[in-house]
Amino acid sequence: MKILLITKRVPFPPNSGYPIVVYNTMKGLLQLGADITLFSLNPSKGKIDIEEISDPVFEQIKYHTVDLDTDVNVWSAFFNIFTNQSYNISRFYSEEAANQLENILRENVFDIIQFEGLFVVPYLDIVKANSNAKLIYRAHNIEFTMWERLAHSETFLLRRRYLAFLAQRLKAYETEQINRFHQIFAISEPDRQSILRFGCEVPMTVFPVAIDLERYKVDKSKTSFPTLFHLGAMDWRPNQEGLEWFLDDIWPDIEKLNKDLRFYIAGKNMQKHFFEYDSDNLIVEGEVFDAVDFMNSKAIMIVPLISGTGMRVKIIEGMAMKKCIIATTTAAEGINCKHGYDILIADSADEFYRSILQCIINPKRWVEIGENARKTVETDHGVYLISAKMLEIYQQLINA
Repeated sequence: MKILLITKRVPFPPNSGYPIVVYNTMKGLLQLGADITLFSLNPSKGKIDIEEISDPVFEQIKYHTVDLDTDVNVWSAFFNIFTNQSYNISRFYSEEAANQLENILRENVFDIIQFEGLFVVPYLDIVKANSNAKLIYRAHNIEFTMWERLAHSETFLLRRRYLAFLAQRLKAYETEQINRFHQIFAISEPDRQSILRFGCEVPMTVFPVAIDLERYKVDKSKTSFPTLFHLGAMDWRPNQEGLEWFLDDIWPDIEKLNKDLRFYIAGKNMQKHFFEYDSDNLIVEGEVFDAVDFMNSKAIMIVPLISGTGMRVKIIEGMAMKKCIIATTTAAEGINCKHGYDILIADSADEFYRSILQCIINPKRWVEIGENARKTVETDHGVYLISAKMLEIYQQLINA
């Protein structure tokens, strides 16, 4: 089976949510005998040097990349207001990428073409004009919902109105495109319900985040306690605002619980102002070389997300590493977890305080929750189980 994946960024190395999802999809499908071609945009922000990629998955696929400048430009953002296009979406389209994709489609016949997220959907018309493949849209997030939440939490009036405007444009685009595919893959049940409310009339299946469990090996002898940690891409605004809330409103009280307590903050593209929080008990590490080793060395994972949609890959990874995760309802959205069993849910400063205190006073508590978390991941998120089910859907579409 010949499959073309179209992605908004190069999914190597798999060091954050979107790349991990795409990478593990390829890894699982390759093991099942699929022939995979990857067409990736390579945005200037976070640009990947293809020549430096050294990965066994990369060596098994055919790949094509196009460099793209997606940086926000004040003037183009302003003039976009007077068009009927979504500025968030239009930044990911270029004639060069469209022409290269068209050439690939003319030279190859694919059975399945999968669009990984909303930001590559502008290339749908090119695909439809040059291929008879079955077309799949995988919704990594409900994009406009995230922008609506950002607008709602913004205090500066002018910025709030502009964020609401962007959300409205995104919603119009997202709902217009949804029925132009043969199949939809939602990443969680809440997202599936949201897509149904858009008026979705095509078949839809939930495929949660898949991870290779063999990669997540736990060595408790290297785990220090009492330690808290936060790990996530720090150029993503929901991560920034959630962490700022925790540091400003929650951490000052948490810090007094135990003089030996340490809170470690890590993630790529760490914003400069977070380093100002650095102290004896709060260590801002920035990007870490090995996220799995980092997680293994700490005890309790903090995810104070207050906006954002989809499924948080870092929570799935933390669960695989037997971490006790204390997260907001928003952060845990879509994950088949249960408060008090394999995760602790906290939506207020007081709830975070009580959950962290509970874990510090009773270390067996966080260990038990971590053990249960690993069991949940093994049941719901194994890469080969999910890939096999995905391949079944592909085959059904081709046979239809």
